[in-house]
Amino acid sequence: MQIKEIIVVEGKDDTTAIKRAVHADTIETNGSAISEETLKRIQHAQDKRGVIVFTDPDYPGRRIRAIIEERVKGVKHAFLPKAKTIAKNGKGLGIEHAADEDIRKALQQVYTPSSIEPITDDITLEDLMTARLIGHPRAKYRRDRLGELLNIGATNGKQLHKRLKMFQITEQQFGAAVAQLDQEENNA
Repeated sequence: MQIKEIIVVEGKDDTTAIKRAVHADTIETNGSAISEETLKRIQHAQDKRGVIVFTDPDYPGRRIRAIIEERVKGVKHAFLPKAKTIAKNGKGLGIEHAADEDIRKALQQVYTPSSIEPITDDITLEDLMTARLIGHPRAKYRRDRLGELLNIGATNGKQLHKRLKMFQITEQQFGAAVAQLDQEENNA
């Protein structure tokens, strides 16, 4: 699998995992303190070939993603659920621990945020409450699982609402994912 865009990852081990799974070029941020120079390289990459941000599903990874998204417009996003990034020994989490097939699948399901703001706010905060995604004891689990189902990554409640809009998740997609989540919980 050949990837046209340049993939932004956190470190050398992530680059190794990406290159093991696909043919792609990477830019490493070397942690969550992204330098101005690195941001300029990412902007240049976006201008020339496009960029896919593929960071770990943890706080530093979300922080890096947010910084890049704010500074470099139009980047694409690939996500892996936390469960697919845990080291075999259980000590450590990151893209470098993911199976090649999971990396390829995540890169096939890349999202590009729309620069066009939706005219209406189809999925409301009230919808998120009704779906027990905010303000409920199991909300964090449900949000994490919903992020997996919709392939938009794990979020807190505020981020979830923003990502649903940003990735233009339709009411139908949202409803189907919530229905699947409810079904899974009923069968547990």
